[in-house]
Amino acid sequence: MLLISLKLLTLDTPFFLVNYNYRFFKKLFQNYFMKLFKLYLVVALLLPVIVFCQTVVSININGGINPSSAEFINKSIQQAEKENAECLLIHLNTPGGLVTSTRGIVTDILQSKVPIVVYVSPTGAHAGSAGVFITMAANIAAMAPETNMGAAHPVNLQGGMDSTMNEKVMNDAAAFIKTIAMKRGRNAEWAEDAVRNSVSITEHEALEKNVIDIVALNDAVLLDQINGKEIHMSNDTKILHTKNAQLKKVSMGFFQKILDRISDPNVAYILMMLGFYGIMFELFNPGAILPGIAGVIFLIFAFYSMNSMPVNYAGLGLIIFGIILFLLEIKVVSHGMLTIGGVVSVLLGSLILFRTSSTENFISISRSLIFATTAVTTLFFLFVVSMGLKAQRAKPSSGVEVLIGKFGQTIEALQPLGSVKVNGEIWKAESLSGAISENEKIVIKGIKNLTLYVEQVQES
Repeated sequence: MLLISLKLLTLDTPFFLVNYNYRFFKKLFQNYFMKLFKLYLVVALLLPVIVFCQTVVSININGGINPSSAEFINKSIQQAEKENAECLLIHLNTPGGLVTSTRGIVTDILQSKVPIVVYVSPTGAHAGSAGVFITMAANIAAMAPETNMGAAHPVNLQGGMDSTMNEKVMNDAAAFIKTIAMKRGRNAEWAEDAVRNSVSITEHEALEKNVIDIVALNDAVLLDQINGKEIHMSNDTKILHTKNAQLKKVSMGFFQKILDRISDPNVAYILMMLGFYGIMFELFNPGAILPGIAGVIFLIFAFYSMNSMPVNYAGLGLIIFGIILFLLEIKVVSHGMLTIGGVVSVLLGSLILFRTSSTENFISISRSLIFATTAVTTLFFLFVVSMGLKAQRAKPSSGVEVLIGKFGQTIEALQPLGSVKVNGEIWKAESLSGAISENEKIVIKGIKNLTLYVEQVQES
């Protein structure tokens, strides 16, 4: 069509044909430019909407670093990746936690396909010990005003590591945090110092020494400051568009919150002992049901909590053996020897329940908690159980069994069957000592099916 039109223009064509082609091209270009203008207009209008509708997934880690918090961070990273979020914002306030859980979190952060922003907040928050490792591993590390970070020296919660083990643990942790700092281009010298000398740092000092990237008053200011930053991921580079981004807060589920609370060696120990007590009470009182159910639930939670801890099975075995000795005390007359053995076994087992020589975990149970639990257990068996045994061995004060040991008189000869009078009542009786004459004094030795078994009382 275009060639034909051009040809017509070059020939001696009438004026109306030339005018017709001119109008044709004019209409063609008008339609083309109008459509192009509309397209640019739509893009210009939608582009701010697209940018402003970016999502930032936000979570809070407030407390110790444990398997539950590690799992929560892992799932949050997966959710941020699935929703194609601009980044994952982790609000961090922790005194520290388990090294195994910390290593898992750091690995997840370093392998994340979405940028990770760790924000030590709110005001007054602290990123100690494990928190230093997590903050240093983030793509962007930020702190709120009046916060601090540091004291990353790995310790046993009760101390007591020898010098050789302490040096091994410290060297391992120092190498770990230096690797993280160099990976993110941060101050590796300070990071190592935080591990070896337990130094701490304020938010302004951290910013000056290249330990963190930003000091921000709140989330909105933080997202505004990191907008446009270029983040180097493991496989590509990403430009953050976080200004006016929508914060999507994600929280732990109810069950996960419970697991987070019980992921502590002291809580796990208490739950385990309560579980044993519940089962023991059920054995003392068969049919009570509730103590047994509660005991099993407590034990399940305790073993879940201990799942990622360095449990010493010799210590656990000693505790179980001590409980068995307590149970045997009820049935076997040992004059307290089984109870003493049980107390010693529970005490020693509690002291060595967690291995403290591992370079991966540095946890143990509070000594005061161990001694208090052992004392309560001892008192329970020395007083409560002994009182129960006395009640079981006491003579009955009601029912037909109360007649055993009572005296009576025959009202007819027992050969060996007959009748006797006891406390003014007439009973069927059977002699256990041969024939007994009428009006003889007898003593009741037993009763069965409302028949008294008696013996004659020899008068002195």
